[in-house]
Amino acid sequence: MHSPVIPTDYSPAQDLLQGKVILVTGAGDGIGRAAAESYAAHGATVILLGRTLAKLEAVYDAIEAAGGAQPALFPLDLATASEADYANLAEAMDSTFGHLDGLLHNASLLGERRPIASATWPAWAEVMQVNVNAQFLLSRALLPLLEQAPQASIVFTSSGVGRRGRAYWGAYAVSKFATEGLMQVLADELENTSRIRVNSLNPGATNTAMRRSAYPAETPTVNPAPQDLMPAYLYLMGNDSLGVTGQALNARA
Repeated sequence: MHSPVIPTDYSPAQDLLQGKVILVTGAGDGIGRAAAESYAAHGATVILLGRTLAKLEAVYDAIEAAGGAQPALFPLDLATASEADYANLAEAMDSTFGHLDGLLHNASLLGERRPIASATWPAWAEVMQVNVNAQFLLSRALLPLLEQAPQASIVFTSSGVGRRGRAYWGAYAVSKFATEGLMQVLADELENTSRIRVNSLNPGATNTAMRRSAYPAETPTVNPAPQDLMPAYLYLMGNDSLGVTGQALNARA
């Protein structure tokens, strides 16, 4: 559905995120990298979380080269991370920053593209672990730090197939329906008792490695680059979106 909440002509102030601390999962490439670099360019200190250290280091270097605040690195494989790993992350962030202003749940696995009847359990379970369970564990671990911020934002990454199911999208589609449910429950719990707003954002077709894997016959350049979606990602992380919570939004019309 199209939401009128994100202004189509939104132009963020250069200091929109000045002084904010924002964690981005899947920050090594694609939309996660674009978001991390964009947040840093608008003043944020960004915590880069991903499973491939070399990719995180490349983003780290790019942010520093562009004059952004020194980021923090936290390599973590969401498919195998334990409950203790999330507690350790929260403890490290508490001792370093003392609060968290934003959390972008961007990391996702595509998994198998096949009918439910022939889906394999290991692949299904891995998608659920990364796309749903990891979001729950990370959100729960970081809520106390988010509560310490003057205003905080949690953004879950959704998908068109997580709002209307489609054949052969299997675990990925089901995981995105679960993501929407997690967003709604958390937003409702926090709406009247917290300064934390919670929304989901569907980036739509974007020229990323996941999209190219899902649609190998598609010409990648017909879709916008991740950088083209950043106004929506900036809007939801900055104070211009205060009061917007519990919404299933689209990055573009």
